[in-house]
Amino acid sequence: MGGIDDNTWPMPGDMAGKVITCKAAVAWGPGLPLEIEEVRVDPPQKMEVRIKILFTSICHTDLSAWQGENEDQRVYPRIFGHEASGIVESVGEGVRDMKKGDHVVPIFNGECGDCVYCKCEKTNLCEIFRVNPFKSVMVNDGRSRFSTKLGEPIYHFLNTSTFSEYTVLDSACVVKIEPQVSLKKMTLLSCGVSTGVGAVWNSANVKAGSTVAIFGLGAVGLAVAEGARARAASKIIGVDINSEKFTKDLSLDIGKAMGMTDFFNPRDVDKPVHEGWGLTVTLGIHPTPRMLPFHPMELFHGRRIIGSVFGDVKGKTQLPHFAKECMRGVLNLDEFITHELPFSKINEAFQLLLKGKSLRCLLHL
Repeated sequence: MGGIDDNTWPMPGDMAGKVITCKAAVAWGPGLPLEIEEVRVDPPQKMEVRIKILFTSICHTDLSAWQGENEDQRVYPRIFGHEASGIVESVGEGVRDMKKGDHVVPIFNGECGDCVYCKCEKTNLCEIFRVNPFKSVMVNDGRSRFSTKLGEPIYHFLNTSTFSEYTVLDSACVVKIEPQVSLKKMTLLSCGVSTGVGAVWNSANVKAGSTVAIFGLGAVGLAVAEGARARAASKIIGVDINSEKFTKDLSLDIGKAMGMTDFFNPRDVDKPVHEGWGLTVTLGIHPTPRMLPFHPMELFHGRRIIGSVFGDVKGKTQLPHFAKECMRGVLNLDEFITHELPFSKINEAFQLLLKGKSLRCLLHL
């Protein structure tokens, strides 16, 4: 199905309530090439959804998990992947907000809508379905919905496991979107783009005329730039310790397209560039327990620092709005997709990201 994006998808036959056999990229150990295997995908249980993945991409979180950077996450065999889009194949008992054929985006940071956390405007971390890199089974019964042909369990990842033609998720981790929206582009809202744009719109609430400095010009950093451009920031400064990103790397041209006005490497200057004040928002996953190297007094003089998970976006509540903003042209997602490959070449896509050659390589299933 590679390359087609007209949002008209052939639906599988009626497999509701039955086990589906399909292809998946299985990780058997840290750093080992992913193996395209035939796996069994169980039907969804109560408050679960089984979806057919049409597009998936690779994020640095997938890369670090595949490399086994955190020993506590080394659960194998496992199906990685958390940026994707697809269609609902079947739903389990109790699911009311989705049905077969709906266009959906999986989210690693779920939203049940009922817990005290979801009902609070100050957090986007659901009590039960928040992001948890150590979780490897379903909430419902503590079991996996994936297995080998011999019936041995294959474990889940980040509430999603999208490196598979079919996957089962808690309904709290699935967002329904309008069928008119490009599923290919909506893949990017599962993680990186929503994290960056959300940090600007939600966490920092950047206003028109603001100055924004971005430290680290990967996909998330560029998403911050796109969010700042959409909010009419007057100056968007890109900062990275890799000077190649300002010469031969793809980040420079894309950064300019996303509104960056200045670029510099802090290692190339011998004195502070400007007075440091304002709000710092930290994003991303930090696999080591190293502490932030600053003195508490550095937070005086109008300085603040906060952490942001998934850009403080409440997935099921806010992602449909993000999708509409993309339709209106407020957000431009085209520049993020630097490569497209068939799913069978997933290991090649990993190498592109590992070598800094891609922002997002879209895989067609």
